[in-house]
Amino acid sequence: MSDNRYTQRTIVKHTLTSGLLDAPRELRVYLPPGYNELSSYPVIYGQDGEDLFNYGRIATHMNRLILDENVQPAIIVGIEVDKSKRTSEYAPDGSRYAAYAQFVATELVPYIEARYPARPDVTERILVGDSLGGTVSLHLALDYPYLFQNVIALSGAFLSTTHERLARESSLSWLRLWQLIGTDEREVKTERGTFDFLELNRTAREWFERRNVQLTYVEKPGKHLWGFWQQELPEALKAFLG
Repeated sequence: MSDNRYTQRTIVKHTLTSGLLDAPRELRVYLPPGYNELSSYPVIYGQDGEDLFNYGRIATHMNRLILDENVQPAIIVGIEVDKSKRTSEYAPDGSRYAAYAQFVATELVPYIEARYPARPDVTERILVGDSLGGTVSLHLALDYPYLFQNVIALSGAFLSTTHERLARESSLSWLRLWQLIGTDEREVKTERGTFDFLELNRTAREWFERRNVQLTYVEKPGKHLWGFWQQELPEALKAFLG
């Protein structure tokens, strides 16, 4: 990706004061080439905002897809996270999950839609995240289906809490999910222990299929690293914006 058309990005930084979180939340907002306030755009809400932009190269990917592959332009909102609090916010049984999820649903989305020409329709919002970021993205959709129905999960940390939640659901035919997992993710070390993410994702896939999720499942050689995820991210974006 040496073409400088791909690396010339418009990214606006915001600090959002929250009544639900104990500190303001930093955001970075990517505006697509040709951005026009008289137009309207889908919005991608990304967990681990700094990593998603720096290691996932999502803005560079979007520029290329828009300029070269005629993918429809979208706004991208990267949500920063304090990594010392990441597990407590992103894990569905974490002590800060409920506050974080409510923040996204009731503070972040209205904040963005009041300031940018975002399409205010559930079909035009996409959640994306890696590992626990994929987990929280899925659970945000499960908890707020009237806001989110499109999810990209890059090697989601779909542990027992997620499987139990899926078992309690009936039909999830409204949910569109792009699920990636690497065959080299057999021993992934986390704050909660070492897990076989490949088997956990295969089990989650079975639950998704039983619940009639509109699923795209991608399993291929890859490790639990951004080097793997960022290579697959363009296909995920095209699945929802192509």
